[in-house]
Amino acid sequence: MPAPVPAPAVAAVAPAVPVAPAAAVAQLAAEPPAKLPTAPPHPRPPAPAEKVSAGPVTVAVLAGDPITGEGAAAFLSSSPGVRVLPVDRQHEAEVVLILVSRVTEEALEWMRQAADRARREVRFVLVGDGVRGPDVLRAVTYGLVSVIPRQEADFERILRAIQAVRADRLEMPDVALGWLVDQVRAIQNEVLEPLGVTAAGLEAREADVLRLLAEGLGTPEIAARLNYSERTVKNIIHGVLTRWRLRNRAHAVAFALRNGAI
Repeated sequence: MPAPVPAPAVAAVAPAVPVAPAAAVAQLAAEPPAKLPTAPPHPRPPAPAEKVSAGPVTVAVLAGDPITGEGAAAFLSSSPGVRVLPVDRQHEAEVVLILVSRVTEEALEWMRQAADRARREVRFVLVGDGVRGPDVLRAVTYGLVSVIPRQEADFERILRAIQAVRADRLEMPDVALGWLVDQVRAIQNEVLEPLGVTAAGLEAREADVLRLLAEGLGTPEIAARLNYSERTVKNIIHGVLTRWRLRNRAHAVAFALRNGAI
């Protein structure tokens, strides 16, 4: 029977002692984390909170071994624009940094539980090897925005990934991005198209009308081109404006362009 896996260490704010970035990250434990450290439950509010846009980025650090966790916390604590939170306040963090040797089911469970406890919309920066396509897809639903392989994970790169969260920038290995693109394409082809819906949430006929609006056609020309009545065209446009709370036709066209529907 294998020896019990030690519980993961979670770093609070550590003293700013000198840490060699490459050496500290290289000390990631070979064993995967056992389970998420206990934190008081904080149910999510019914509606998502607004994104924080001012002040330092708050970060909680979950690590597979104490040395790496303390080194990461010390480095981040000394970095401008970042505030490291202790474990009992991880539910308040804007970003959760997860440091593991390999991305396992246990690491994904850390992420899921942290997302469930969060008081606000939380984003995850994951450092570890062995990430698979299905893992990425699951983790994205929890709030994953960056995956950094261990060999590439010096502290400066981790800091850049954390700071990029507020700019909504992703940092993924090329293979992970490929999996995400393939999944989106499969959803579009196998689920949305048979239902006559686009990835932007527009019906196919709504997208057709907005595409012709973008070409400068008026209601009579659109009706003739699509073999609709003018009343139908007006109803389609009114439905889009009402459902998405858009101001006018130009706003509707801009919305469709921005979301890739036309």
